Amino acid sequence: MDHGSPPSTTGLSDDDLTYFAVHGVPPLPAPVASGYVDNEGARIWYASFGAGPPVVLLHGGLGNSGNWGYQVPALTEAGYTAVVIDSRGQGRSTRDDRPYSYELMASDTRAVMDALGVAKAAFIGWSDGADIALVLSRRTPDRSAGVFFFACNVDPSGTKPFEPSDVIDRIYGHHVNEYAALSPTPDDFEAMRDDLGAMQATQPDYGPNELGEVAVPVWSVLGEHDEFIEREHAEYIAHHIRGARFVLLPGVSHFAPLQRPELFNRTMLEFLSRTGPEVQPIEPAFHKRHGFRRMRHR
Repeated sequence: MDHGSPPSTTGLSDDDLTYFAVHGVPPLPAPVASGYVDNEGARIWYASFGAGPPVVLLHGGLGNSGNWGYQVPALTEAGYTAVVIDSRGQGRSTRDDRPYSYELMASDTRAVMDALGVAKAAFIGWSDGADIALVLSRRTPDRSAGVFFFACNVDPSGTKPFEPSDVIDRIYGHHVNEYAALSPTPDDFEAMRDDLGAMQATQPDYGPNELGEVAVPVWSVLGEHDEFIEREHAEYIAHHIRGARFVLLPGVSHFAPLQRPELFNRTMLEFLSRTGPEVQPIEPAFHKRHGFRRMRHR
Protein backbone atom coordinates (compact mmCIF):
# COMPACT_ATOMS: atom_id res chain seq x y z
CA MET A 1 0.00 0.00 0.00
CA ASP A 2 1.14 3.56 -0.77
CA HIS A 3 1.04 5.24 2.64
CA GLY A 4 1.36 8.69 1.10
CA SER A 5 -1.93 8.71 -0.79
CA PRO A 6 -5.41 8.74 0.76
CA PRO A 7 -7.03 5.30 0.71
CA SER A 8 -10.67 4.54 0.10
CA THR A 9 -12.48 2.52 2.73
CA THR A 10 -13.06 -0.17 0.13
CA GLY A 11 -10.19 -2.59 0.40
CA LEU A 12 -8.22 -0.48 2.88
CA SER A 13 -5.71 -2.61 4.75
CA ASP A 14 -3.61 -0.79 7.32
CA ASP A 15 -2.79 -3.62 9.71
CA ASP A 16 0.37 -1.98 11.02
CA LEU A 17 -1.40 1.43 11.25
CA THR A 18 1.39 3.22 9.43
CA TYR A 19 -1.08 5.17 7.27
CA PHE A 20 -3.12 5.95 10.39
CA ALA A 21 0.01 7.22 12.18
CA VAL A 22 0.53 9.84 9.48
CA HIS A 23 -3.03 10.73 8.47
CA GLY A 24 -5.24 9.76 11.39
CA VAL A 25 -8.90 8.89 10.86
CA PRO A 26 -11.23 10.46 8.28
CA PRO A 27 -13.11 13.35 9.93
CA LEU A 28 -16.69 12.76 10.96
CA PRO A 29 -19.25 14.30 8.61
CA ALA A 30 -21.30 17.36 9.55
CA PRO A 31 -23.71 16.28 12.29
CA VAL A 32 -27.47 16.67 12.28
CA ALA A 33 -27.24 17.48 15.99
CA SER A 34 -24.33 18.07 18.32
CA GLY A 35 -23.94 19.35 21.83
CA TYR A 36 -23.51 18.53 25.51
CA VAL A 37 -25.69 16.97 28.16
CA ASP A 38 -25.09 17.46 31.88
CA ASN A 39 -25.23 14.21 33.82
CA GLU A 40 -23.88 12.99 37.14
CA GLY A 41 -21.38 15.81 37.56
CA ALA A 42 -20.05 15.73 33.98
CA ARG A 43 -20.69 17.46 30.63
CA ILE A 44 -20.96 14.76 27.98
CA TRP A 45 -20.41 15.62 24.31
CA TYR A 46 -22.39 13.85 21.61
CA ALA A 47 -23.30 14.13 17.95
CA SER A 48 -25.79 12.39 15.67
CA PHE A 49 -25.63 11.78 11.93
CA GLY A 50 -28.08 10.59 9.33
CA ALA A 51 -31.69 9.48 9.64
CA GLY A 52 -33.13 6.12 10.51
CA PRO A 53 -33.05 3.62 13.37
CA PRO A 54 -30.53 4.82 15.98
CA VAL A 55 -27.20 3.11 16.54
CA VAL A 56 -25.00 4.35 19.40
CA LEU A 57 -21.23 3.98 18.95
CA LEU A 58 -19.12 3.90 22.12
CA HIS A 59 -15.36 4.29 21.70
CA GLY A 60 -12.53 2.58 23.55
CA GLY A 61 -10.60 3.85 26.55
CA LEU A 62 -8.33 6.89 26.00
CA GLY A 63 -10.04 7.66 22.70
CA ASN A 64 -12.91 9.81 21.46
CA SER A 65 -15.78 9.75 19.00
CA GLY A 66 -13.50 10.62 16.10
CA ASN A 67 -12.20 7.05 16.23
CA TRP A 68 -15.41 6.06 14.40
CA GLY A 69 -14.51 8.01 11.24
CA TYR A 70 -14.82 4.94 9.03
CA GLN A 71 -17.99 3.60 10.67
CA VAL A 72 -20.31 6.62 10.81
CA PRO A 73 -20.54 7.03 7.00
CA ALA A 74 -21.17 3.30 6.59
CA LEU A 75 -24.07 3.48 9.03
CA THR A 76 -25.69 6.58 7.56
CA GLU A 77 -25.35 5.22 4.02
CA ALA A 78 -27.10 2.04 5.20
CA GLY A 79 -30.04 4.07 6.52
CA TYR A 80 -29.23 4.37 10.22
CA THR A 81 -28.84 7.31 12.58
CA ALA A 82 -25.33 7.11 14.05
CA VAL A 83 -24.91 8.60 17.52
CA VAL A 84 -21.39 9.08 18.88
CA ILE A 85 -20.50 9.99 22.46
CA ASP A 86 -17.25 11.11 24.05
CA SER A 87 -17.05 9.07 27.25
CA ARG A 88 -16.68 11.05 30.45
CA GLY A 89 -13.24 12.54 30.95
CA GLN A 90 -12.29 11.72 27.35
CA GLY A 91 -12.52 13.67 24.12
CA ARG A 92 -14.54 16.84 24.75
CA SER A 93 -16.36 15.46 27.80
CA THR A 94 -15.59 16.40 31.38
CA ARG A 95 -15.63 14.35 34.57
CA ASP A 96 -16.03 14.95 38.29
CA ASP A 97 -13.81 13.68 41.09
CA ARG A 98 -15.44 10.28 41.41
CA PRO A 99 -13.62 7.17 40.20
CA TYR A 100 -14.54 5.98 36.73
CA SER A 101 -17.14 3.26 36.47
CA TYR A 102 -18.95 1.58 33.63
CA GLU A 103 -22.20 2.19 35.53
CA LEU A 104 -21.57 5.96 35.46
CA MET A 105 -20.75 5.88 31.75
CA ALA A 106 -23.86 3.81 31.06
CA SER A 107 -25.82 6.55 32.86
CA ASP A 108 -24.14 9.15 30.63
CA THR A 109 -25.17 7.17 27.57
CA ARG A 110 -28.80 7.01 28.67
CA ALA A 111 -28.72 10.76 29.33
CA VAL A 112 -27.58 11.40 25.74
CA MET A 113 -30.30 9.08 24.44
CA ASP A 114 -32.85 11.01 26.48
CA ALA A 115 -31.57 14.32 25.12
CA LEU A 116 -31.97 13.02 21.56
CA GLY A 117 -35.36 11.41 22.18
CA VAL A 118 -34.00 7.90 21.62
CA ALA A 119 -36.02 5.39 23.60
CA LYS A 120 -34.08 2.37 22.35
CA ALA A 121 -30.95 1.86 20.26
CA ALA A 122 -28.53 -0.77 19.07
CA PHE A 123 -24.99 -0.39 20.42
CA ILE A 124 -21.60 -0.77 18.76
CA GLY A 125 -19.03 -0.92 21.55
CA TRP A 126 -15.27 -1.00 21.12
CA SER A 127 -13.20 -2.11 24.14
CA ASP A 128 -14.37 0.05 27.09
CA GLY A 129 -17.34 1.03 24.97
CA ALA A 130 -18.37 -2.61 24.75
CA ASP A 131 -18.51 -2.88 28.53
CA ILE A 132 -20.48 0.36 28.78
CA ALA A 133 -23.03 -1.03 26.31
CA LEU A 134 -23.24 -4.38 28.10
CA VAL A 135 -23.70 -2.78 31.52
CA LEU A 136 -26.40 -0.48 30.14
CA SER A 137 -28.15 -3.39 28.43
CA ARG A 138 -28.12 -5.56 31.57
CA ARG A 139 -29.45 -2.75 33.77
CA THR A 140 -31.98 -1.29 31.32
CA PRO A 141 -32.75 -3.84 28.61
CA ASP A 142 -35.72 -1.78 27.46
CA ARG A 143 -33.21 0.81 26.13
CA SER A 144 -31.14 -1.70 24.13
CA ALA A 145 -31.87 -3.46 20.84
CA GLY A 146 -28.57 -5.38 21.06
CA VAL A 147 -24.83 -5.09 21.62
CA PHE A 148 -22.00 -5.55 19.13
CA PHE A 149 -19.42 -6.30 21.84
CA PHE A 150 -16.03 -5.79 20.22
CA ALA A 151 -12.72 -6.49 21.94
CA CYS A 152 -13.28 -6.31 25.67
CA ASN A 153 -13.29 -8.45 28.79
CA VAL A 154 -15.86 -8.71 31.57
CA ASP A 155 -13.51 -9.89 34.34
CA PRO A 156 -9.73 -9.69 34.88
CA SER A 157 -9.13 -13.25 33.69
CA GLY A 158 -9.91 -12.25 30.10
CA THR A 159 -6.83 -10.12 29.46
CA LYS A 160 -3.45 -11.03 28.04
CA PRO A 161 -0.15 -9.87 29.58
CA PHE A 162 0.76 -6.52 28.08
CA GLU A 163 3.35 -6.66 25.29
CA PRO A 164 4.52 -3.37 23.75
CA SER A 165 4.34 -3.04 19.98
CA ASP A 166 4.68 -0.44 17.25
CA VAL A 167 0.94 -0.66 16.57
CA ILE A 168 0.10 0.12 20.20
CA ASP A 169 2.60 2.98 20.21
CA ARG A 170 0.96 4.49 17.13
CA ILE A 171 -2.50 4.33 18.69
CA TYR A 172 -1.27 5.67 22.01
CA GLY A 173 0.48 8.63 20.39
CA HIS A 174 -2.70 9.46 18.49
CA HIS A 175 -4.74 9.34 21.70
CA VAL A 176 -2.30 11.67 23.48
CA ASN A 177 -2.45 14.23 20.68
CA GLU A 178 -6.22 14.06 20.31
CA TYR A 179 -6.75 14.47 24.05
CA ALA A 180 -4.58 17.60 24.10
CA ALA A 181 -6.52 19.04 21.15
CA LEU A 182 -10.05 18.26 22.37
CA SER A 183 -10.14 18.03 26.14
CA PRO A 184 -11.13 20.97 28.37
CA THR A 185 -8.34 19.71 30.68
CA PRO A 186 -5.58 19.08 28.10
CA ASP A 187 -2.82 18.45 30.67
CA ASP A 188 -4.65 15.64 32.46
CA PHE A 189 -4.10 12.76 30.02
CA GLU A 190 -1.90 10.70 32.35
CA ALA A 191 -4.31 11.07 35.27
CA MET A 192 -7.19 10.03 33.02
CA ARG A 193 -5.17 7.06 31.73
CA ASP A 194 -4.29 5.85 35.22
CA ASP A 195 -7.83 6.26 36.54
CA LEU A 196 -9.27 4.37 33.59
CA GLY A 197 -6.72 1.63 34.18
CA ALA A 198 -7.91 1.24 37.78
CA MET A 199 -11.48 0.78 36.53
CA GLN A 200 -10.47 -1.66 33.81
CA ALA A 201 -8.58 -3.83 36.30
CA THR A 202 -11.68 -4.58 38.36
CA GLN A 203 -14.85 -3.82 36.40
CA PRO A 204 -17.44 -4.81 35.46
CA ASP A 205 -16.48 -8.19 37.00
CA TYR A 206 -19.36 -10.06 35.40
CA GLY A 207 -19.51 -13.81 35.99
CA PRO A 208 -21.89 -16.39 34.52
CA ASN A 209 -24.79 -15.16 36.66
CA GLU A 210 -24.49 -11.54 35.49
CA LEU A 211 -23.94 -12.57 31.88
CA GLY A 212 -26.98 -14.81 32.14
CA GLU A 213 -29.05 -11.75 33.08
CA VAL A 214 -28.28 -10.01 29.77
CA ALA A 215 -31.51 -10.29 27.82
CA VAL A 216 -30.66 -8.55 24.54
CA PRO A 217 -28.95 -9.91 21.41
CA VAL A 218 -25.16 -9.87 21.71
CA TRP A 219 -22.35 -10.67 19.31
CA SER A 220 -19.01 -11.13 21.07
CA VAL A 221 -16.54 -10.05 18.39
CA LEU A 222 -12.75 -10.25 18.49
CA GLY A 223 -9.88 -9.65 16.10
CA GLU A 224 -7.79 -12.73 15.39
CA HIS A 225 -4.65 -10.99 16.67
CA ASP A 226 -6.12 -8.92 19.51
CA GLU A 227 -3.29 -7.62 21.69
CA PHE A 228 -5.28 -7.45 24.94
CA ILE A 229 -8.16 -9.95 25.04
CA GLU A 230 -7.99 -13.74 25.13
CA ARG A 231 -10.03 -15.49 22.44
CA GLU A 232 -11.27 -18.02 24.99
CA HIS A 233 -12.69 -15.17 27.04
CA ALA A 234 -14.62 -13.73 24.09
CA GLU A 235 -16.02 -17.21 23.47
CA TYR A 236 -16.89 -17.52 27.17
CA ILE A 237 -18.91 -14.30 26.99
CA ALA A 238 -20.89 -15.62 24.04
CA HIS A 239 -21.42 -18.96 25.77
CA HIS A 240 -22.97 -17.45 28.89
CA ILE A 241 -25.27 -14.86 27.28
CA ARG A 242 -28.44 -16.48 26.00
CA GLY A 243 -28.52 -16.56 22.22
CA ALA A 244 -25.19 -14.74 21.84
CA ARG A 245 -22.80 -15.42 18.98
CA PHE A 246 -19.00 -15.38 18.85
CA VAL A 247 -17.43 -13.83 15.75
CA LEU A 248 -13.71 -13.86 14.94
CA LEU A 249 -12.45 -11.19 12.53
CA PRO A 250 -9.52 -12.67 10.57
CA GLY A 251 -6.19 -10.93 10.19
CA VAL A 252 -6.89 -7.93 12.45
CA SER A 253 -6.30 -6.97 16.05
CA HIS A 254 -7.80 -4.76 18.76
CA PHE A 255 -7.87 -1.93 16.22
CA ALA A 256 -9.90 -3.59 13.46
CA PRO A 257 -12.19 -0.57 12.84
CA LEU A 258 -9.08 1.31 11.65
CA GLN A 259 -7.09 -1.55 10.17
CA ARG A 260 -9.71 -3.04 7.84
CA PRO A 261 -12.83 -0.91 8.05
CA GLU A 262 -14.58 -2.71 5.21
CA LEU A 263 -14.37 -6.02 7.12
CA PHE A 264 -15.44 -4.42 10.39
CA ASN A 265 -18.28 -2.46 8.81
CA ARG A 266 -19.62 -5.47 6.93
CA THR A 267 -19.77 -7.47 10.17
CA MET A 268 -21.30 -4.55 12.07
CA LEU A 269 -24.04 -4.10 9.46
CA GLU A 270 -24.75 -7.83 9.42
CA PHE A 271 -25.23 -7.70 13.19
CA LEU A 272 -27.65 -4.81 12.87
CA SER A 273 -29.62 -6.54 10.14
CA ARG A 274 -29.92 -9.81 12.06
CA THR A 275 -30.45 -8.82 15.68
CA GLY A 276 -33.07 -7.09 17.71
CA PRO A 277 -36.43 -5.56 16.85
CA GLU A 278 -36.73 -2.58 14.60
CA VAL A 279 -36.26 0.60 16.61
CA GLN A 280 -37.91 3.87 15.74
CA PRO A 281 -35.82 6.56 14.05
CA ILE A 282 -35.30 9.94 15.67
CA GLU A 283 -38.06 12.13 14.31
CA PRO A 284 -36.83 15.30 12.55
CA ALA A 285 -39.55 17.17 14.46
CA PHE A 286 -37.79 16.24 17.72
CA HIS A 287 -34.63 18.09 16.65
CA LYS A 288 -36.65 21.12 15.65
CA ARG A 289 -38.77 21.08 18.81
CA HIS A 290 -35.71 20.92 21.06
CA GLY A 291 -33.73 23.55 19.22
CA PHE A 292 -30.89 21.37 17.93
CA ARG A 293 -28.81 22.99 15.24
CA ARG A 294 -26.21 21.81 12.82
CA MET A 295 -22.71 22.42 14.14
CA ARG A 296 -19.27 22.14 12.63
CA HIS A 297 -17.43 19.07 13.84
CA ARG A 298 -14.25 20.12 15.58
